[in-house]
Amino acid sequence: MPTRAINPATGEVVRERSDTSEHDLTAIVQCAHKAHIQWRDTPFSHREACLTELARLLRERKREYGALMTEEMGKPISEGIAEAEKCAWAAEYYAANGEAQLAPVTVETDASNSYYTYQPLGVILGVMPWNFPFWQVVRFATPAVAAGNAAILSHSSSVPGCAAALEQVYRDAGFPADLFRNVFLSNDRTGDLIEHDLIRGVSVTGSVGAGKSVAQLAGSVLKKCVLELGGSDPAVVLADADLDVAVENCVTGRLVNGGQSCIAAKRFIVVDEVRDEFERRLTRRLRKVTVGDPTNPDTKMGPMAREDLRDELHEQVTKSVRAGARLVMGGKVPDKPGAWYPVTLLCDVTSGMPAYEEELFGPVAVVIRASDEREALRIANDTDFGLGASVYTTDLDNGERIARDCLNAGNCFVNSFVKSDPRLPFGGVKDSGYGRELSELGIREFTNVKTVWVG
Repeated sequence: MPTRAINPATGEVVRERSDTSEHDLTAIVQCAHKAHIQWRDTPFSHREACLTELARLLRERKREYGALMTEEMGKPISEGIAEAEKCAWAAEYYAANGEAQLAPVTVETDASNSYYTYQPLGVILGVMPWNFPFWQVVRFATPAVAAGNAAILSHSSSVPGCAAALEQVYRDAGFPADLFRNVFLSNDRTGDLIEHDLIRGVSVTGSVGAGKSVAQLAGSVLKKCVLELGGSDPAVVLADADLDVAVENCVTGRLVNGGQSCIAAKRFIVVDEVRDEFERRLTRRLRKVTVGDPTNPDTKMGPMAREDLRDELHEQVTKSVRAGARLVMGGKVPDKPGAWYPVTLLCDVTSGMPAYEEELFGPVAVVIRASDEREALRIANDTDFGLGASVYTTDLDNGERIARDCLNAGNCFVNSFVKSDPRLPFGGVKDSGYGRELSELGIREFTNVKTVWVG
């Protein structure tokens, strides 16, 4: 069946592609494997040159790629350009650091020489989402190929143009033609691909349901997988917080990419002492955010990516209000074509409401009251997710203690919204998945850690 891209700002079909045939899929996997066999023996200096050229091309084409993201999933053009630049940063990071990160590690034993080394596994399948259509892919594929693997991308059906552009830019950067390939597959055919003998690992960014399905299937054929799934990230605001800093970061963290981010700050948990003032300042700040044409460089928030996702979010908001949440602003679907939804604020949210229990993937901010720091931390951890978390306080020692020891998440920030950085490990716990991307851990995820002992 055809793969369709619909402009979420207009509702118009902008692109169609056919699914990859079985014949072509078999050939792609075989060619990727052959490319890996040759690539794994190349000196890192050659990989470094390709990674450096990849970074240059991503920056050179950033406006083209930003416009493509805007067209296919509604990201404001300024955020799309920034996304392409961040991809370039990741490529530069592994160009500069990959050789050292993959270097053999000598260990003193009773052998004349003993060490362990990192060797590539083979062809790695990436199952990637639409919300960061370039960054999610580069985050998986760049360390994978830097380590000597090949990569096959099964991208979201709503961003086929982004998928095709990514395959082309890796090729243009000098990587072997079949080392990074893109395929268009339905979910059931992606499952079949995981079972293919030449696929040696799987990286998934997506929903909890998708992650569980992939993990079950990959486990049945003993293949490693890395899962970066959903999140319902808490932002804990303590009594001694600088409210200007807290509000600005909470708004930025909540509304980046139209709120369609796994690490968006989705639950603002505020202690009683400052809750009313926080709500007043938050409301004023949110009212300044205008939703507009995503092709305008000044637009901070465009439409959501798809109408079905917008409708699902609206249903979560409606059910929460029916259950007693107070709708401060937004919460109404605009009467116009496209996947538009207003900036929305729900207060007095309590346990049992969708806004408390579920991930809200869109521009909806949620305020939850806590009596004190202890209760705020209890509420923060009262979730099945564990991707990111943040805490706001002027007591930096206490903030660091909370981030390090008290918040159950993979990425914990003090006085800032959560964001990924090529230099730091990225991933979650609980229903947010397992494994790590980025940093030295990311480049080693899909390697065989081989011990060598010489008598």
